[in-house]
Amino acid sequence: MIEISKFIVGYLILQGSLLSLIAAIGVVRLPDPYTRNHAASKSATLGIISILLGLFMYYLLIDHHANSRVLLGIIFVFITAPVAGHLISRAAYNIGVPLWEKSVQDDLAKARKHEKSR
Repeated sequence: MIEISKFIVGYLILQGSLLSLIAAIGVVRLPDPYTRNHAASKSATLGIISILLGLFMYYLLIDHHANSRVLLGIIFVFITAPVAGHLISRAAYNIGVPLWEKSVQDDLAKARKHEKSR
C-alpha cells in the first residue's frame, strides 16, 4: 500500500511540476498579455493544485495525518487564482492594451461600444 501511495504522490507532484513548466513557457512565448495571462492563470493554477494535492496525499497516506493547512491552500488557490487572472485581463482590456494583431475575435468590443455610448 505504501508503494502505491508513493507512486500516486510522485505522479501528482510531477504532473504539477510539468504544468507549472508549461505555464512558464506560455508566459514567455505567447504574443499578448491576454494569452500570457491565460497560460499563467490556468496552467499554473492546476499545477499548484496538483503539487498541493500530492503533498496532502503524502501527509494523509504516508505520515497518516491530515494537514488542514494544505487543504486551505488548495481551496484558496482554486478560488482566487482564476478570479485574479480574469480581473487582470479585464483591467488590461479596459486601459486599452491591444490584442495580438492576428486575433480574429474581440468579444468585449461590442460591450465597450455600448458602454461608451451611455
